[in-house]
Amino acid sequence: MTKPKVFIACDTTSSKKIERIIKESQNLKFNIGYKFGLEFLNSKNGRKFVSRLKNKITFGDYKLADIPNTCASAIKAVKDLRFNYITIHISSGLKALKAAKKVSGSTKLIGVTILTSLDNKSLKEIGFDKNVKKLVLNQARLAAKAKLDAVVCSPLEIKIVKRVFKKEIITPGIRLSGEKRGDQKRVMTPKQAFKNGATSIVIGRSLTEGNLSKNIQKLIKELK
Repeated sequence: MTKPKVFIACDTTSSKKIERIIKESQNLKFNIGYKFGLEFLNSKNGRKFVSRLKNKITFGDYKLADIPNTCASAIKAVKDLRFNYITIHISSGLKALKAAKKVSGSTKLIGVTILTSLDNKSLKEIGFDKNVKKLVLNQARLAAKAKLDAVVCSPLEIKIVKRVFKKEIITPGIRLSGEKRGDQKRVMTPKQAFKNGATSIVIGRSLTEGNLSKNIQKLIKELK
Protein backbone atom coordinates (compact mmCIF):
# COMPACT_ATOMS: atom_id res chain seq x y z
CA MET A 1 0.00 0.00 0.00
CA THR A 2 1.29 3.46 -0.82
CA LYS A 3 1.76 5.92 1.99
CA PRO A 4 -1.45 7.84 2.81
CA LYS A 5 -1.39 11.49 1.75
CA VAL A 6 -2.40 13.79 4.57
CA PHE A 7 -2.78 17.56 4.32
CA ILE A 8 -2.52 19.32 7.66
CA ALA A 9 -4.75 22.41 7.80
CA CYS A 10 -2.65 25.27 9.15
CA ASP A 11 -5.54 27.39 10.42
CA THR A 12 -3.86 30.14 12.40
CA THR A 13 -2.34 33.59 11.87
CA SER A 14 0.82 32.58 13.74
CA SER A 15 3.80 31.70 11.56
CA LYS A 16 5.56 30.40 14.67
CA LYS A 17 2.77 27.89 15.27
CA ILE A 18 2.97 26.75 11.65
CA GLU A 19 6.75 26.38 11.92
CA ARG A 20 6.14 24.09 14.90
CA ILE A 21 3.46 22.14 13.01
CA ILE A 22 5.85 21.57 10.10
CA LYS A 23 8.76 20.62 12.35
CA GLU A 24 6.73 18.13 14.39
CA SER A 25 4.94 16.52 11.45
CA GLN A 26 7.90 15.23 9.48
CA ASN A 27 6.58 11.69 9.71
CA LEU A 28 7.78 9.12 7.21
CA LYS A 29 4.59 7.06 7.52
CA PHE A 30 2.63 9.71 5.58
CA ASN A 31 3.07 11.91 2.57
CA ILE A 32 2.52 15.18 4.41
CA GLY A 33 1.30 18.38 2.81
CA TYR A 34 0.29 21.71 4.35
CA LYS A 35 -2.99 23.49 3.61
CA PHE A 36 -3.04 27.25 4.10
CA GLY A 37 -6.49 28.80 4.29
CA LEU A 38 -7.76 32.36 4.16
CA GLU A 39 -6.95 32.97 7.82
CA PHE A 40 -3.21 32.55 7.30
CA LEU A 41 -2.98 33.69 3.68
CA ASN A 42 -4.59 37.02 4.64
CA SER A 43 -2.47 37.49 7.75
CA LYS A 44 0.37 40.00 7.95
CA ASN A 45 3.18 37.49 7.42
CA GLY A 46 1.30 34.72 5.62
CA ARG A 47 2.40 35.41 2.06
CA LYS A 48 6.02 35.93 3.02
CA PHE A 49 6.05 32.70 5.03
CA VAL A 50 4.66 30.59 2.18
CA SER A 51 7.07 32.18 -0.32
CA ARG A 52 10.01 30.93 1.75
CA LEU A 53 8.84 27.32 2.09
CA LYS A 54 10.93 24.82 0.17
CA ASN A 55 10.55 21.11 -0.51
CA LYS A 56 7.06 20.95 0.99
CA ILE A 57 3.73 20.01 -0.58
CA THR A 58 1.67 23.21 -0.34
CA PHE A 59 -2.03 23.79 -0.76
CA GLY A 60 -3.40 27.32 -1.20
CA ASP A 61 -6.99 27.02 -0.04
CA TYR A 62 -8.28 30.27 -1.54
CA LYS A 63 -11.66 28.79 -2.50
CA LEU A 64 -11.94 31.26 -5.35
CA ALA A 65 -15.51 32.13 -6.28
CA ASP A 66 -15.86 34.93 -8.81
CA ILE A 67 -16.26 35.79 -12.48
CA PRO A 68 -13.87 34.02 -14.92
CA ASN A 69 -11.49 36.95 -15.39
CA THR A 70 -11.10 37.54 -11.65
CA CYS A 71 -10.51 33.85 -10.90
CA ALA A 72 -7.83 33.62 -13.59
CA SER A 73 -6.21 36.89 -12.49
CA ALA A 74 -6.12 35.75 -8.85
CA ILE A 75 -4.27 32.56 -9.79
CA LYS A 76 -1.76 34.56 -11.82
CA ALA A 77 -1.27 36.87 -8.83
CA VAL A 78 -0.08 34.04 -6.56
CA LYS A 79 2.01 32.09 -9.08
CA ASP A 80 5.18 33.27 -7.37
CA LEU A 81 4.16 31.25 -4.29
CA ARG A 82 4.49 28.02 -6.32
CA PHE A 83 1.58 26.21 -4.69
CA ASN A 84 1.17 22.56 -5.59
CA TYR A 85 -2.61 22.92 -5.23
CA ILE A 86 -5.11 25.81 -5.34
CA THR A 87 -8.87 25.62 -4.76
CA ILE A 88 -11.76 27.15 -6.66
CA HIS A 89 -15.48 26.77 -5.96
CA ILE A 90 -17.12 24.70 -8.69
CA SER A 91 -20.19 26.89 -8.17
CA SER A 92 -18.22 29.66 -9.91
CA GLY A 93 -19.40 28.03 -13.13
CA LEU A 94 -17.83 26.17 -16.06
CA LYS A 95 -16.37 29.28 -17.75
CA ALA A 96 -14.59 30.35 -14.57
CA LEU A 97 -13.25 26.82 -14.01
CA LYS A 98 -11.88 26.67 -17.55
CA ALA A 99 -10.37 30.15 -17.32
CA ALA A 100 -8.65 29.27 -14.04
CA LYS A 101 -7.40 25.93 -15.38
CA LYS A 102 -5.99 27.62 -18.47
CA VAL A 103 -3.60 29.73 -16.37
CA SER A 104 -2.88 27.34 -13.48
CA GLY A 105 0.19 25.83 -15.13
CA SER A 106 1.88 23.17 -13.00
CA THR A 107 -0.31 24.01 -9.99
CA LYS A 108 -3.12 21.48 -9.60
CA LEU A 109 -6.51 23.16 -9.64
CA ILE A 110 -8.98 21.69 -7.16
CA GLY A 111 -12.73 22.11 -7.49
CA VAL A 112 -14.56 22.57 -4.19
CA THR A 113 -18.03 21.04 -3.97
CA ILE A 114 -20.51 21.66 -1.12
CA LEU A 115 -18.75 22.74 2.09
CA THR A 116 -18.69 20.16 4.90
CA SER A 117 -20.36 22.67 7.23
CA LEU A 118 -23.56 22.48 5.15
CA ASP A 119 -26.32 19.86 5.08
CA ASN A 120 -29.62 19.54 3.21
CA LYS A 121 -31.34 21.93 5.61
CA SER A 122 -28.63 24.55 5.06
CA LEU A 123 -28.94 24.22 1.30
CA LYS A 124 -32.69 24.83 1.45
CA GLU A 125 -32.05 27.97 3.51
CA ILE A 126 -29.73 29.22 0.77
CA GLY A 127 -32.33 28.45 -1.90
CA PHE A 128 -31.17 25.19 -3.48
CA ASP A 129 -33.89 22.70 -4.35
CA LYS A 130 -31.53 19.73 -4.75
CA ASN A 131 -29.97 17.75 -1.91
CA VAL A 132 -26.24 17.53 -1.18
CA LYS A 133 -25.65 14.31 -3.10
CA LYS A 134 -27.32 15.52 -6.29
CA LEU A 135 -25.50 18.85 -6.21
CA VAL A 136 -22.12 17.23 -5.58
CA LEU A 137 -22.69 14.81 -8.48
CA ASN A 138 -23.49 17.74 -10.79
CA GLN A 139 -20.43 19.61 -9.58
CA ALA A 140 -18.15 16.60 -10.07
CA ARG A 141 -19.37 16.37 -13.68
CA LEU A 142 -18.49 20.04 -14.19
CA ALA A 143 -15.04 19.46 -12.67
CA ALA A 144 -14.44 16.65 -15.14
CA LYS A 145 -15.68 18.77 -18.04
CA ALA A 146 -13.33 21.60 -17.04
CA LYS A 147 -10.46 19.08 -16.74
CA LEU A 148 -9.69 20.02 -13.16
CA ASP A 149 -6.94 18.07 -11.41
CA ALA A 150 -8.82 17.23 -8.21
CA VAL A 151 -12.11 17.58 -6.39
CA VAL A 152 -12.74 18.38 -2.74
CA CYS A 153 -15.78 16.71 -1.23
CA SER A 154 -16.88 15.39 2.12
CA PRO A 155 -16.14 11.70 2.77
CA LEU A 156 -19.86 10.96 2.42
CA GLU A 157 -19.81 11.85 -1.28
CA ILE A 158 -16.54 10.21 -2.37
CA LYS A 159 -18.24 7.24 -4.04
CA ILE A 160 -20.63 9.57 -5.88
CA VAL A 161 -17.77 11.72 -7.17
CA LYS A 162 -15.76 8.66 -8.27
CA ARG A 163 -18.58 7.74 -10.66
CA VAL A 164 -17.87 10.76 -12.87
CA PHE A 165 -14.46 12.13 -11.79
CA LYS A 166 -11.37 9.92 -12.18
CA LYS A 167 -8.55 12.04 -10.75
CA GLU A 168 -7.64 13.04 -7.19
CA ILE A 169 -10.32 13.24 -4.50
CA ILE A 170 -9.32 15.30 -1.48
CA THR A 171 -11.44 14.90 1.61
CA PRO A 172 -11.93 17.33 4.51
CA GLY A 173 -14.49 16.71 7.26
CA ILE A 174 -12.13 14.30 9.01
CA ARG A 175 -12.39 13.56 12.71
CA LEU A 176 -10.45 11.01 14.75
CA SER A 177 -12.58 8.30 16.38
CA GLY A 178 -14.72 9.58 19.24
CA GLU A 179 -14.25 13.26 18.44
CA LYS A 180 -17.10 15.75 18.22
CA ARG A 181 -18.11 17.07 14.80
CA GLY A 182 -17.68 20.72 15.76
CA ASP A 183 -18.85 23.05 12.98
CA GLN A 184 -18.70 20.32 10.33
CA LYS A 185 -21.79 18.26 9.58
CA ARG A 186 -20.67 15.66 7.03
CA VAL A 187 -17.71 13.86 8.62
CA MET A 188 -15.95 10.49 8.84
CA THR A 189 -12.83 9.01 10.42
CA PRO A 190 -9.58 8.92 8.39
CA LYS A 191 -9.83 5.16 7.86
CA GLN A 192 -13.43 5.42 6.62
CA ALA A 193 -12.49 8.18 4.17
CA PHE A 194 -9.62 6.21 2.62
CA LYS A 195 -11.80 3.09 2.51
CA ASN A 196 -14.40 5.07 0.55
CA GLY A 197 -11.76 6.01 -2.01
CA ALA A 198 -10.20 9.32 -0.95
CA THR A 199 -6.74 9.85 -2.45
CA SER A 200 -5.87 12.23 0.39
CA ILE A 201 -7.45 13.70 3.51
CA VAL A 202 -7.36 17.16 5.08
CA ILE A 203 -7.19 17.20 8.84
CA GLY A 204 -6.74 20.25 11.06
CA ARG A 205 -7.89 20.69 14.62
CA SER A 206 -7.85 16.94 15.32
CA LEU A 207 -4.06 17.12 14.93
CA THR A 208 -3.10 20.70 15.68
CA GLU A 209 -5.06 21.27 18.88
CA GLY A 210 -3.20 19.90 21.87
CA ASN A 211 -0.12 17.70 21.49
CA LEU A 212 0.59 17.38 17.76
CA SER A 213 3.02 14.47 18.09
CA LYS A 214 0.57 12.45 20.17
CA ASN A 215 -2.28 13.27 17.81
CA ILE A 216 -0.22 12.08 14.82
CA GLN A 217 0.40 8.82 16.67
CA LYS A 218 -3.37 8.48 17.13
CA LEU A 219 -3.81 9.00 13.39
CA ILE A 220 -1.17 6.37 12.61
CA LYS A 221 -2.91 3.92 14.92
CA GLU A 222 -6.31 4.57 13.29
CA LEU A 223 -4.94 3.94 9.82
CA LYS A 224 -3.34 0.58 10.63
